[in-house]
Amino acid sequence: MPLDSNTLMSVAMLVVLVVVFYFMLIRPENKRKKEAAKMRSELAVGDFITTIGGIMGTICAVKEESIVIETGADRVRIELTKWAISSKGVQTTENADSANAEKK
Repeated sequence: MPLDSNTLMSVAMLVVLVVVFYFMLIRPENKRKKEAAKMRSELAVGDFITTIGGIMGTICAVKEESIVIETGADRVRIELTKWAISSKGVQTTENADSANAEKK
């Protein structure tokens, strides 16, 4: 049974759609995950971090799967898992806005 041009065109469009989906969504997400994992593995005592909940503090101890940070003027210590860290370094709203503008 020979394939007609409509069937070939449909298959070609499906392949193009899958390729576009991969390069627009899957690949950038995997790259972002690798960068986040690298950042979390390179954490050291004294680094200033921000958590996914918005808590900011300085690392005072690093363990295998968690860290201990000091936050606030009264130096409260909080133990967090490493996956809860969103960024390293000071992030202000101005830095976040400029980073978002650069991505676009």
